[in-house]
Amino acid sequence: MNGFDWSGFALVTIGSFVAAAVLMIVTAAFGFARGRHNVVDVSWGVGFVVVALVAAAFGDGDAWRRWLLAALVAVWGLRLAAHMARRTSGHGEDPRYEKLLDDAGGNRTLTAIRKIYLTQGVALWFVSLPVQVAAVAHGGVGVFTILGVAVWSVGFVFEAVGDAQMSAFKADPANRGTVMDRGLWGWTRHPNYFGDACVWWGIFLVAAQTWPGVLTILSPVAMTYFLVYATGARLLEQHMARRPGYREYQQRTAYFVPRPPHR
Repeated sequence: MNGFDWSGFALVTIGSFVAAAVLMIVTAAFGFARGRHNVVDVSWGVGFVVVALVAAAFGDGDAWRRWLLAALVAVWGLRLAAHMARRTSGHGEDPRYEKLLDDAGGNRTLTAIRKIYLTQGVALWFVSLPVQVAAVAHGGVGVFTILGVAVWSVGFVFEAVGDAQMSAFKADPANRGTVMDRGLWGWTRHPNYFGDACVWWGIFLVAAQTWPGVLTILSPVAMTYFLVYATGARLLEQHMARRPGYREYQQRTAYFVPRPPHR
């Protein structure tokens, strides 16, 4: 259909799935050995980089598009992985995963495999479908390509600046026990998650420039769902609700999409 190489796509998507599976198996082994499963947060960013490199290497589409997306994913994924590695180093389990395992009950090992590693491995493969499809597509630069890079840039800035502001806030002992409501955190309670969503909507737009990239729209939709409702903002809000001043922060600050704070 319009010259799209479906056999080439099959090779790329199978290779991407295998790469994601191997990475999650290694991560699970490391997580069980360390006794904490938040190591998967580091592998999350790395996994997208691995898939993007597999797609760029095995795809037969336009080289500039393959390697443009590989570069965008690598810049985002490696920064995120480095940030999560610094954030989790020397700390115990993430409260989100503790709550997930406690609420599930039963065999915690099987629950961790199914609800953490398997779920994130499949999600990684599914969310990266725009990158996989674009790796075997042909076509020139268009409005969607330029718009996609712009949206990716907005998202990357929001995520990187938001993380840096939070790290600086936590490093100051005077802020212990208080709520971060400055900088980007005064415009949205989750600038890092909002930035994540923009990054993947931008990548989708680049892929949507050529057929059948537009069909992968469910990938950024899924990523946004994870960030807002599944494992991101919703669980973090439940954990933070116990902190003094957080209810007032919720009342004056946007949940996800940024807006000026209410007085």
